[in-house]
This record gives sequence, structure tokens and C-alpha cells, in this order.
Amino acid sequence: MKRVRQWLAAWATFAVLVSPLPASAASAPIHFADLNWESGSLITDILRVIVEKGYGLQTDTLPGTTITLETALANNDIQVIGEEWAGRSPVWVKAEAEGKVIALGDTVKGATEGWWVPEYVIKGDPAKGIKPLAPDLRSVEDLVRYKHVFKDPESPDKGRFLNSPIGWTSEVVNKQKLKAYGLSDSYVNFRSGSGAALDAEISSTIRRGKPILFYYWSPTPLLGRFKLVQLQEPPFDAEAWKTLTDADNPNPKPTRSLASKLSIGVSAPFQKQYPDIAEFFSKVDLPIEPLNKALADMSEKRTPPREAAEAFLKAHPQVWQAWLPKEVADKVSAAL
Repeated sequence: MKRVRQWLAAWATFAVLVSPLPASAASAPIHFADLNWESGSLITDILRVIVEKGYGLQTDTLPGTTITLETALANNDIQVIGEEWAGRSPVWVKAEAEGKVIALGDTVKGATEGWWVPEYVIKGDPAKGIKPLAPDLRSVEDLVRYKHVFKDPESPDKGRFLNSPIGWTSEVVNKQKLKAYGLSDSYVNFRSGSGAALDAEISSTIRRGKPILFYYWSPTPLLGRFKLVQLQEPPFDAEAWKTLTDADNPNPKPTRSLASKLSIGVSAPFQKQYPDIAEFFSKVDLPIEPLNKALADMSEKRTPPREAAEAFLKAHPQVWQAWLPKEVADKVSAAL
């Protein structure tokens, strides 16, 4: 009987050792944020290709607005945000202070954001028969006297400011800036339905040679495709910035936006579980000129982000191989 019990105990131990792990433990993918703007989607897929091919791990993407995705990251419901403008939203600032999220690296140097107009609005374009409509427009302070130039078709007594889509952190900031710059009574705060809709509206208007005032950022194909002028704003003030990121602040103060620093946002559990990938993320450095060119090609040819990411990796091995250990880089090269 003793031998039977010993045999049963040994068999139970063996069964535990050879039993497969639950699917959730063995094959749970790394959840990336599904970012709905061009640079975000391209950078996300560049990272995903390397993680999948170099580290042999599964990934997927989950959609959401900037704020909901940052909340999900803090809760570890997603693990990676491929393009995080760290420090801009109260959600991120709170989660970072609590040690729930980490911003890794300085992924795109030279990034910027602000309010823009086409150059021909100020200087005209004789070749296209366009006369300057706002020759003295230099800063946001000048916009009050040029509201008729940017006339809103539905409220012709006001100008139209083309803002970010609802759900983006920048949409809140721009809404508050309209108040802070004294433009709420002069301009309609028009929000696009998506990043793609914002791009389409700007591109269509510029190709027709019409005036348009809009929020935009870099890296993007748009800034490389058209001649644009960024309007001057007051110097950055940290206390004023807090009033712009707070959607409920009734008295926002004027300031230019926080200096742009793009990072890869990760959850604290992810950094602990995958320190080698976190180390890779911290070394990501995407030169802005080839990145903007890749974004322009992706936009003009309507290339899916995954395909564009693989094309970028093939075209610029000297860029991404510097981020990785040689054995990981070799696996990615072989897969490509």
C-alpha cells in the first residue's frame, strides 16, 4: 500500500510538471494601445514587429481615446503606449506619481505642436493666384482681427479653429487656450471625428488654396508636405499649463504648450516582467526626417501601418539595430 501511495504521489508531481500552462499564462499577448494618428500607429507597429520577431512574444492592440488608454495603462489592462506625450494629461501625471506608469526614452527628438496656418494665408502665392489675406498675422494675439479670414460656414460671424478630435489630451488644452487667448467669442471650436478626418480636412483645404487655422504636431507627413507657419504663443509657464490641462478650470491662463518629449509609455508590471524589452524601449531613437518621409509615403500610398513599419525596418537597419542586442537584431533581420 505504501508503494502505491508513493507511486500516486510521484505521478501527481509528474502530471503537474508536464501539464501545459493555462492559455492566459502561456500565450497572453502584450497589449499595445491602438493609436489613431499616423505617427502613433507607425511607431506602434515598428515596436510590435521587433517584439514579435526579435523576442518571440505575441502582441495585439486595443483601441480607445488618449485618456482611456492612459487609464488602462495605469491599470495594466494594456501594457504599452507606443507614442506617449508624457506629462501632458492629468491622468498620466497622477499615474506616474503613483508609480503605475513609466515613460521610457526620448523617441523622436525635434517633435513639436501648436497652432498653424498655411504660408499663403500670410504671404500669398502668386503662382496660384492667391493674395495674402492676413499679412500681419504672427501670433495668437492677432487672430481676433482675422476671424473673418477663417470664417466658419455655420457661424459666419465667427472664425473656425480646427481642434483635435474629442478624447485627445490636446483637444482639452486647445479648448482652454481659446478661452485663455480671449478667442471664445470670436472662433468656433470645431472638433474632427478622428485623426484621419483632421488630416483630410486640412489637406483638402490647403489643396484648394483656402484659409484654415488648425492645431497640429510633428512628426507627421503634413508638415513635410505643405508650407505652414506656426503662430507664436506666450512663453511657457508651468502654472498656466496646469490650467490648460484641467478641462474644468474656469479661468485658464495663456501659455505655449509643454515642450514636446515623445516617449514609450509602459505599465509598471510590464517593466518588471519584461526588463529586457523595457531596456530596448529606452533606447528607441527615431530620426525625424526619415520618420516623416515614411509617414508621408504611408499616407500618400495608403499603406497599412504594419506594412509601412516593415518597410521602415528594412530601409533603416542602422537605426533600429542600435537599440537591440545583436542576437535579437539578427532574429528581426532574418524575419524581415
